[in-house]
Amino acid sequence: MNSISESFGKLVFNDKVMCERLPNDVYKALKRTIEMGKSLDRSIADVIANAMKDWAIEKGATHYTHWFQPMTGVTAEKHESFISPKSNGAVIMEFSGKELIKGEPDASSFPSGGLRATFEARGYTAWDPTSYAFIKDNTLCIPTAFCSYGGQALDKKTPLLRSMEAINKQAIRILKLFGNEDIGRVITTVGAEQEYFLIDKELFEKRKDLIFCGRTLFGAKPPKGQELEDHYFGTIKPRIKAFMADLDDELWKLGILAKTEHNEAAPAQHELAPIFTTTNIAADHNQITMELMKKVAQRHGMVCLLHEKPFAGVNGSGKHNNWSLTTNTGINLLEPGDSPEENAQFLLFLAAIIKAVDEYQDLLRLSVASAGNDHRLGSNEAPPAIVSIFVGEELSSVLDAIESGNACVRKDKQEMRIGVHVLPRFFKDTTDRNRTSPFAFTGNKFEFRMLGSSQSISGPNTILNTTVAEELSQFADILEKSDNLHGDILDLVRKTVTEHKRIIYHGNNYSDEWVDEAKNRGLLNLKSTVDVLPYFIADKNVELFTKHKVFSESEIHSRYEILLENYCKVLNIEALTMLDIARKEIYPAVSEYIKELSQTALSKQQLIPDDCCEVEKSIVTKLSALSSSLYKKIEALSNALLETKNYTDLLACARFYKDTVLETMQEARVVADEMELLTDARLWPFPTFSELLFKV
Repeated sequence: MNSISESFGKLVFNDKVMCERLPNDVYKALKRTIEMGKSLDRSIADVIANAMKDWAIEKGATHYTHWFQPMTGVTAEKHESFISPKSNGAVIMEFSGKELIKGEPDASSFPSGGLRATFEARGYTAWDPTSYAFIKDNTLCIPTAFCSYGGQALDKKTPLLRSMEAINKQAIRILKLFGNEDIGRVITTVGAEQEYFLIDKELFEKRKDLIFCGRTLFGAKPPKGQELEDHYFGTIKPRIKAFMADLDDELWKLGILAKTEHNEAAPAQHELAPIFTTTNIAADHNQITMELMKKVAQRHGMVCLLHEKPFAGVNGSGKHNNWSLTTNTGINLLEPGDSPEENAQFLLFLAAIIKAVDEYQDLLRLSVASAGNDHRLGSNEAPPAIVSIFVGEELSSVLDAIESGNACVRKDKQEMRIGVHVLPRFFKDTTDRNRTSPFAFTGNKFEFRMLGSSQSISGPNTILNTTVAEELSQFADILEKSDNLHGDILDLVRKTVTEHKRIIYHGNNYSDEWVDEAKNRGLLNLKSTVDVLPYFIADKNVELFTKHKVFSESEIHSRYEILLENYCKVLNIEALTMLDIARKEIYPAVSEYIKELSQTALSKQQLIPDDCCEVEKSIVTKLSALSSSLYKKIEALSNALLETKNYTDLLACARFYKDTVLETMQEARVVADEMELLTDARLWPFPTFSELLFKV
């Protein structure tokens, strides 16, 4: 236990290290920046940089990098050594405040959605002092934001930080109405549960689809899947346990609060959950976690798959985003309280969130949109594409009572008082959770369950923060003019519940009945990425982001283009990979088996003339017909890819990929998977689902 305590965070330039190595005045100034969002005095940057460099070198670091998160969804690094030449031919180890604060990577080679021309290469990385620097692979990694020469955000961190400022500003306005003058800052906190698959490395390397696409494009269901529900929370296999122990060690050294690990529902699927932390730090930590999962898996002879649906027919992988609001004084604003004032405050924040989820259901759905997640949303392992909110029976009864103006009676028949001056006292965790809900209240936080396993959590939290900030802003505008605060709060909560209760649903989100009911309620059912992306540039959403200075209008349109381009590129890669596998692997293997069966049948006829060779003839007939069918599907897919070159409009091209290319791919897969079931396993050209899911 002591060794874990001693090693935890040892590769992080954290508060303990800063307190030990920085002069007191410098340390206090940096703490004000980290805790209160105050601007950092650039005059002290040299002192911080020198202390950071000395510490990093003592830990074995030889280089530093501005570690940033471009709009590729992964991280980026440009390594620089600490060495500087001396006149006598020797070198010294240097690192200045200027180098700490600003870097200059090439901005033209990252997705920009038209913000940067290819010849306009200059971009800047800017140090984010609120996220601790850390050492990875003997390199000091400095978390940074990434922007263009003109100042436009080219990354996922900058909008997230802006959204955190927006919600802080509006939440403080609400808290001041309740006399909370001691609260200086409101932060959003997140715990991101990460699901993933582990498969044998040797088998992975025999599957082009997994190598190029991260998911299987072909593959028949194994005889056994997850039907017996024996894998979920089951005993962890020794090889997986060794991986998890190694991963924990690596994460703990980097100060990442890895807490819970277990087998998930599907064979070969697992989950890791951390303890909550500030949202931008949680986003950084989740990116590091995904990177380390892949590295550690390789050391154990395995490959970590983070695609949302690597195997058809079994559960895919998501990322549950547990989101809450906390003050710098340690108060959780989503925690129901004991006093009327605390409950009034809680209900006001709750109402703002309900209103945000309803009015901006399009943006919340958009925040989790990707080609990979389209395969998962709506299946039994994920919420549907319809956004709704679950608040639980107890809170629901409180909201109903507020709406009706009646007293709220708890289950034990004890009256819960409600009125202008005395708002109700109620308790936490008195109802079951709803694992089918996309956005569920779970005691003192909301669990946003729609995220895909491979995506950065920055995008969804940027949108969540901004939409809630907008509703808090509207509430503050009303209540700051109030002469009867408690009465007006109750009226505002009542009005909000009445107008937005359609978004609250406590039933089975997987059911067909809910799809029909949601339609009747007027809720959106945006089933694919292509369906939802145009909402990004809708006037109301552009107004939202620009009002709170989270995105400029040009940044919104650039991201819209990037998302469309990415969707088309992903499907294009998948389609090309499918063509390659079918033509170079499946056709030859099946043809060889048909040849063997035909020769066997011919030999049997010569030796046993009366034997009609029904088995061989039947299989040959079926495989020949399927081969012909697959050939036609593959040729249709090839022609469809050629047709995509004719599109100049990105949205129209994306729609063609969805409606024609993807549909043709799915048809080809059905045929190929049937061929797999009829072909000798000795000749089938790549590992089957049975091997992939059960070999580890």
